[in-house]
Amino acid sequence: MTSVDQISDVVQKWRDTPDGGWEPEDHQLFLDLGYSCLAQGDGAQLLSFLQDVKNQEIVMSMGCGLLEPLANEMIKKETSLVHCKLAMTHLTMTCRPNELLCGLLKLIDDIDVSAIADTIIALAPHLQTVLLRVGEGRAASLGLALSSIQKQLSLLPVPYTKQLEESDQYGLCRSCSALIDFVKPFMVEVKGKDDKKSSTCIEDQELNDVLLKFCMRSLREPLFQAQLDPSRKSPLWFFAAEIMVILASLQKPLADILLYVPQRRSTMVETQSDECRASIAYLLFVQLIGIDYFPVVFRFILQCNMEYINLLLSRQELYARSLDSVEDGSLTVDLLELKMFYSVPQNLRQILIECPSRQLRERGLLVLQLFINKLNSQAKHRFFRCMLKTSQHSGIQGYIIKNIKKQVEFSMKPGNENDWFLGVEFISLLEQALSLPQGAETYLLQNMDRVMEGLNLLRYLFIRDREWKSNSSVWEGLCRIKDDHLKMMRVCITMSRTYYINEAKTLREDYKLKAKEARAAARSTQLVKDLNVKHDKMADMSPEVHYQVLQNALVTFDLMESLIFRIDEITDEKAKREN
Repeated sequence: MTSVDQISDVVQKWRDTPDGGWEPEDHQLFLDLGYSCLAQGDGAQLLSFLQDVKNQEIVMSMGCGLLEPLANEMIKKETSLVHCKLAMTHLTMTCRPNELLCGLLKLIDDIDVSAIADTIIALAPHLQTVLLRVGEGRAASLGLALSSIQKQLSLLPVPYTKQLEESDQYGLCRSCSALIDFVKPFMVEVKGKDDKKSSTCIEDQELNDVLLKFCMRSLREPLFQAQLDPSRKSPLWFFAAEIMVILASLQKPLADILLYVPQRRSTMVETQSDECRASIAYLLFVQLIGIDYFPVVFRFILQCNMEYINLLLSRQELYARSLDSVEDGSLTVDLLELKMFYSVPQNLRQILIECPSRQLRERGLLVLQLFINKLNSQAKHRFFRCMLKTSQHSGIQGYIIKNIKKQVEFSMKPGNENDWFLGVEFISLLEQALSLPQGAETYLLQNMDRVMEGLNLLRYLFIRDREWKSNSSVWEGLCRIKDDHLKMMRVCITMSRTYYINEAKTLREDYKLKAKEARAAARSTQLVKDLNVKHDKMADMSPEVHYQVLQNALVTFDLMESLIFRIDEITDEKAKREN
């Protein structure tokens, strides 16, 4: 361990050495002494050394090497946290700005994933201080800093519920707040120059462009995925509001950004992506954030917003608000030929299947139904066929079949008659709706929603048989589909029931055998110990739960069979009445 006298001699030697005359071993010794102070929890001694007026040339030349250990102590929040913060502040005000900038950016680029938020929150104020000291090239330096910070923040998951946002486990919300504080002085600088009409030099324009890129990246990540609620001003909601304020303060109107269509390759094409502009549309027209900055003449209706809606997989509100002003049954089939009108419902389908948030799934289902209601009969017919063909999810298929039934019922009312749900065209749709994916080998439980809705539709059609018998070709087609489908269903149910009965029988026999082994094992102490181990393994397998699942499957087959019996009963009763 170096003695106090030796350290004093070394420090005095450094003081007597002209600036730039220190050897590599001097730099290493300086770092070793700094690390040693921090390791011993003596941040006060290190701070005293750094603040000593006699040591300022030493600190200016070699102090950047202490950025990493100081940052680590600040993130750990050790007892010497206050001294470490003051030491970091002194370094950022004393050392050369370019060296500080390189050192701090390296720390940010090398962050461990588990410490992203804590590191950015700790370093952002000091990085801001360094950037404000940078003279020429400040815009480029700020651009590098924002790019590094946002790259790291993009790795953090975006909370999608109120509870996740309030807990802020990964620190994204806190980081976004720190990021706004970080850019504020640069935004004020740009706005001040703009107010004075002096923002014509290249440096000023570059700073403006850097902040614009920052805003657009923020709109893409994290705001593109954020769940915002105007009734609850969450941290991410305030972050979105600040981003819109900054955008409105820059030298580019919101309308120009939203309507931006690149005619040629430029530096702004990357930042003004569809996702960014879709986020602006959502914030403006749904959350009404920044709407005061946007000209009334550009507030769009459905078709104007369609390009952006397709990108907002978790932003169904914008789609719903646009659809509200559209009359039910007014959208024609030719609109489905447009890519956007095809893609949006397909993306809604992905939300219904894959989104982990129940609230969003329920909201997505409401929006899907709203879209269906706006289609006319021919468009509904085309859309139902498309969804049945492209969706492999039984729940979605069942929901579409339920809508087919509702549309048939609607079409039977006076004034609503149409061939798409009462005529020959309906037969092909019904055949598609009732087809079993794998024929007689279809896994009925996995396809239960589709199968049950199909049987309910078929039962309804034959209850209302009077509407169908007026058209012989339609009635013949309906009877053929009914006979073929019920025949296939009986075969499928028989095969499935036989399989599950055998499974239940095997499970019962295995359970009896294990119980017999358990009684025999109880005669010996050693065997009892062995039995305890076996029972633990059996508990993990939950044979009772397995048996209950099998019984529930058999009950489901009985329910399907009762519907088939009821359909046959209805047709037989009506046939007898006619005879």
